[in-house]
Amino acid sequence: MTYPSVSHADLNGRGVLITGGGSGIGAALVEGFVKQGARVAFIDIAEKPSLALVEQLAQDAAHAPVFVKADLSNVDEAQAAVRKAAEQLGSLSVLVNNAGWDDRHEMEDITEDYWDRTQAINLKQMFFVSQAAVPFIRQAGGGAIVNFSSISYLLNMGEYPSYTTAKAGIIGLTKGLAGKLGPDGIRVNAILPGMIVTERQKRLWLTDDGMAAMLARQCLKRTLDAEDLVGPSLFLASNASAAMTAQALIIDGGAL
Repeated sequence: MTYPSVSHADLNGRGVLITGGGSGIGAALVEGFVKQGARVAFIDIAEKPSLALVEQLAQDAAHAPVFVKADLSNVDEAQAAVRKAAEQLGSLSVLVNNAGWDDRHEMEDITEDYWDRTQAINLKQMFFVSQAAVPFIRQAGGGAIVNFSSISYLLNMGEYPSYTTAKAGIIGLTKGLAGKLGPDGIRVNAILPGMIVTERQKRLWLTDDGMAAMLARQCLKRTLDAEDLVGPSLFLASNASAAMTAQALIIDGGAL
């Protein structure tokens, strides 16, 4: 992967925690922060790809990333993982809430259990991970939280109503946390990706026709990948965005 050449000197040596960091967008974020010299930990439920990522990045990293296994939909397990990560890093200044589950489901087939599970993975855990991380970020003298939402809820997409509900809720959570934590010097912003082409998306959902339709809608006539989200995440985590909070940054190639 080729990552942004911009160096954010203030991220060098800082403690960064990323959820869902074992593959896809999360893995790109882990690598991007590692290349800035940050001390990075990531939480994921999938052990095999996570350990492979650690092994790959440790070869050239100033600080090898730390993997903590956890099911984020379990609040006790998620918060214990945050505390373990913060302790292993020594301090924590940045939290990137990336983990999510964009499963498709017809409205008629959604059950209460499925709805609750989707909300637990996409929205509920984001609050409780943040709740556990904030004391460490306060102790570090302030920092940043970056929440991953999606443009999907703005496009009237009908194939995943529980997911889009959660992604809309993340914007409300972002603004509420920004108001609460601003006096502590903690900035909270959101990123709304457009159609990001990952191996999982290509395997499960994306078709040639679907990608062509989105490219026709985008101002930028190229597919977007996980790498396109690294620079915006570094910006929101760093002092380059020191006066920015309670905002939502859309990265969609101009689809909206």
